[in-house]
Amino acid sequence: MKAITIRGIDPEMAEKLKRIASSQKKSMNQLILDILRQSIGIGKEKRYTKVYDDLDELFGQWSDSEFEQIQKSIEAQREIDPELWG
Repeated sequence: MKAITIRGIDPEMAEKLKRIASSQKKSMNQLILDILRQSIGIGKEKRYTKVYDDLDELFGQWSDSEFEQIQKSIEAQREIDPELWG
């Protein structure tokens, strides 16, 4: 494989690349290879794999009693009414 040196990366760009690589659990090298592949049209495009984190703060916030109450409500809605479907 060919090695390429990239010059002129300012500290702000380096820090941003480092944060992105860390958040994607990739090495800096892998992140930059992925960016290059995508930008020149030879990268694998992921479909339907976008990760959303806007509701993370709500995850795991139900108490056991709240969960039971919600489950009962869902189960009640799943019951078939014989008068409507008979």
